[in-house]
Amino acid sequence: MSAVAIPVSTSYFQFDQQGVVFNMWYFAWFDDAMAQFLGEVGYPYQAMIADGLDVQVVHTEADWREGVRYGEAVTVDVATENVGSTSFALSFTVRVGSQVRSTGRTVYVVVATDGSGKQPLPPKLRNTLESARCGHHPAETRLPASRPDDTVI
Repeated sequence: MSAVAIPVSTSYFQFDQQGVVFNMWYFAWFDDAMAQFLGEVGYPYQAMIADGLDVQVVHTEADWREGVRYGEAVTVDVATENVGSTSFALSFTVRVGSQVRSTGRTVYVVVATDGSGKQPLPPKLRNTLESARCGHHPAETRLPASRPDDTVI
């Protein structure tokens, strides 16, 4: 399966005085794209919540190549990078047309909605994530992780 393309709607307030999207909005795009991605690959976020599970961000990173400017049509490509026992990592590529503007990676840990803490990935989520792995995804060309031990648990 190739990466799932999620269109992003930009708003005037997301742009800074330099005329580009302020960097924190990319992380919001990643989070929105994660929820849409789960639905696109077969396990909607709402279904996960109904099953008593949620996810928490434990690590996120981004590399910027060029800013997104006002009026540009933005797409975030999402793919499964890694799947662990209680967590998973998604890769993100922010692009305008075919031009990559930013890449990112977020590690999520599965938690119970009842507050009881970290949970193993249920088979339904694991299968969904595995089906969305890519052999090669543009985000794999990002800069190396800042920590060599930055692995999925």
